[in-house]
Amino acid sequence: MANIQSEEFSYSAGGVEMSGYIAWDSEVEGERPGVLVVHEWWGNNPYSRSRARMLAELGYVGMALDMYGNGQNAANPDEAGELMNGLLSDLATVRNRFNAALDTLKAHRMVDAENCAAIGYCMGGGIALHMARYGADLKAVGSFHGALPLGVAAEGEGGEVTARIGVYHGEDDVLIPEEAVAAFKDEMEKTGADCLFITLPTALHGFSNTLATANGEKYGLPLRYDERADAASWNHLQLLLQSAFN
Repeated sequence: MANIQSEEFSYSAGGVEMSGYIAWDSEVEGERPGVLVVHEWWGNNPYSRSRARMLAELGYVGMALDMYGNGQNAANPDEAGELMNGLLSDLATVRNRFNAALDTLKAHRMVDAENCAAIGYCMGGGIALHMARYGADLKAVGSFHGALPLGVAAEGEGGEVTARIGVYHGEDDVLIPEEAVAAFKDEMEKTGADCLFITLPTALHGFSNTLATANGEKYGLPLRYDERADAASWNHLQLLLQSAFN
């Protein structure tokens, strides 16, 4: 029976204090793969931390990282947009902050540093894809309703894509234009990436987050939780991680 332990901690990225959360099953002996969780535009909140715990229940070490610094969280879409746009205006900083979190995960006493992966949601899904496109040392990447344009490298940039990639995209996600989907698929084909793109029928943006429907109604955004899409994408992620780590 799983015995999930967790702790909040601080780490540094480029001189900025970051607020992390890590979870593991104390019943599992020895080192095991580590998986980063990259948060939505809201920040490293209880949702991203819950996914870290779910990864721990699967026998991994799950770490919810902080992309904004100082544990910042948004209270509304205006704040979220300001935080996200500020971060994404400097992709070198995005890569540095991700790599600082990855180094922190690899250094954890229970993590097999040779077997790490990353998953992300919304903005975080795009960041995970971005890191895969820039050759991060990851065995696998999973993107849930992710910002696909971040997975397309600027001309003359990028690196060898070595991670196995699973993209879980809502069929009715109007926040990710069809042109962005096509451009991302072209990028993956161009790089020869091992990428499986799964379109989930009728799903909207935010389909994996149980708060999406309420947030959509509150703020007038095209968001909706979809229990079937959530389960299907999570089940496939488990297969992706198993194949990448074995």
